[in-house]
Amino acid sequence: MDGAGLLACYERMAVIRRTEKAAHDLFLQGLVKGTTHLAAGQEAIAVGASAALRPDDYVFATYRGHHHALARGATPEECLAELMSRATGLCKAKGGSMHLTKAATGMLGSYAIVGSHLPMAVGAAWSARLRGTEQLAVAFFGDGATNIGAFHESLNLAAVWKLPVLFVCENNLYMEYTPIADVTAVPRPAADRAPAHGIPGEVVDGNDVVAVEEAVGRLARRARAGDGPAVLEAETYRHFGHSRADPATYRPAEEVERWLKHDPLDLARGRLAERGVGEETVAEADERARAVVERAVEAAKAAPPPDPREALTDVWADGGAAWRT
Repeated sequence: MDGAGLLACYERMAVIRRTEKAAHDLFLQGLVKGTTHLAAGQEAIAVGASAALRPDDYVFATYRGHHHALARGATPEECLAELMSRATGLCKAKGGSMHLTKAATGMLGSYAIVGSHLPMAVGAAWSARLRGTEQLAVAFFGDGATNIGAFHESLNLAAVWKLPVLFVCENNLYMEYTPIADVTAVPRPAADRAPAHGIPGEVVDGNDVVAVEEAVGRLARRARAGDGPAVLEAETYRHFGHSRADPATYRPAEEVERWLKHDPLDLARGRLAERGVGEETVAEADERARAVVERAVEAAKAAPPPDPREALTDVWADGGAAWRT
């Protein structure tokens, strides 16, 4: 990744970080209904992976999926308006925080049921194979999903059919409030289990956007060449609790401090300096990110609420909701 590409990734990560902070603040102001699961600290996985993918590839994410929606082309305004139940939201106020979807850019949804989207990614990969498009499906999931049956079922079938699908585990060490290491027999919950299904399993620093881009790019080329699926375990750490209801006091203070010093944006700034990108140029990217998110917040606040008459639209592909037999 050259300096220009890395700067673009840095700016996208900065936009995501500020959007998540805005979501946090809007929630405290009572403007976001329900809860939120923020991905601050995990931006490099979404941005690095997206940089390695084609625009027409498919992405499936979890309820902690704001960063993936933004990395795949959703705007901060669309996302924040969705969280605030506005008509201009990404899903017209029908999805909320946990279901951000933008099919036009290949963001095929965020899913609240743990592990449920892994079989969907397998199906999307099978569709790409059937149509001969060389598209790739990527399922992002948390470490907790590796103890769900759908994880193993999906890996097995993808391996049997050698499908163009990548399984990317965002291992932030905790399955909600429980340390994944306390309830899992192997140290790498995703990568260590891949060989049982005849699939390569790799581990990457999930806070290093360059390392993520390189790993996903290499595994994507392998999958498109017909060599089948792979598992990539990206080690990372969320800056907030599991959700807005979680103060995350169960995490040791020294662990939190250690990971905060390994921040994705800080690492990217160091990488930019290595490539000769000056501090002033980086500061300009930060300023652009700040301005974009500030405008998005104001636009989302000013947006109208959804029309109740629209509640049953978009149930089917034709936009309607008529009963079918």
